[in-house]
Amino acid sequence: MPETMLLRRLLLPELKLRRSWRKPGTGTLGVEAEKESDLEVCPRCATPSKSVYDHRSVAVRDSPLRDLAVRLVVRKRRFSCRPCGRPFTEPVPGILPGYRSTERYRRSLLWACENFSDLTQVRRAYRCSSGYLYKALYTQLELQRRKRLYPWPAVVGLDEHFFRRRRSFRSFVTMVVDYPNRRLFELVEGRSIGELEAHLADIPGRDNVRFVVADLCDPYKSFAQRFFPNARVVADKFHVLRLLTPHINRRRKLIGPMDVSRQASSSKRAFTRTGPPSRTAWSVAGSS
Repeated sequence: MPETMLLRRLLLPELKLRRSWRKPGTGTLGVEAEKESDLEVCPRCATPSKSVYDHRSVAVRDSPLRDLAVRLVVRKRRFSCRPCGRPFTEPVPGILPGYRSTERYRRSLLWACENFSDLTQVRRAYRCSSGYLYKALYTQLELQRRKRLYPWPAVVGLDEHFFRRRRSFRSFVTMVVDYPNRRLFELVEGRSIGELEAHLADIPGRDNVRFVVADLCDPYKSFAQRFFPNARVVADKFHVLRLLTPHINRRRKLIGPMDVSRQASSSKRAFTRTGPPSRTAWSVAGSS
């Protein structure tokens, strides 16, 4: 059972271990495996075939195991398709055709680029060139970007945040929040209507938006009314309370510090003499 679990972690799906080796002083672990299947389907005509006439070994790089670089050697079978009259090589899950590295190796490169201090350490740890590292990194980033290109949600939020200062000019960014899923939907540099429309025009499904939660500034209200035709603009409660707070404080200051201290001392003496009021007393006092 432990060996089976280890092989599932080490090998790709549908592969069977043939042998493994490790050369001293190289820091590389070699693993040879082959695919287990009774037949394969021709990629051209979708005809099942069991006719194996040749084998070839392909060496690919796999994700490191601890501090060891893993070299995976897959012994692939060559099938003959009678309807097509042409041969084909069996596919291996986790290895794209024409690639010399597994998909999880490239995903681990993205993880290393996000967690290591610099790309030089990533290149040394994964034993790859700078060109391959940049190519794999940008490919994985593009895949992550495509996963987030989902349509507009029913409720979105717009808010501005300070980004940076250039001499005497302050730069802001607009955060577009997906309220139902509680995550950041998009980040736009700038807060004008033209910048928002230019950056968000390619995202599909703007008719799905029913509510836009934003502050009370005119650019966001105008943008929401123009960009989301089926949405209602809702004021953010934080900004509503910020408008009410100055009036409440101004009214509080009109009472005067002497009256406030006199009321506080009388309340303290009443509390010490009679004890804490009951819940009924609080509700009656609040209603009166």
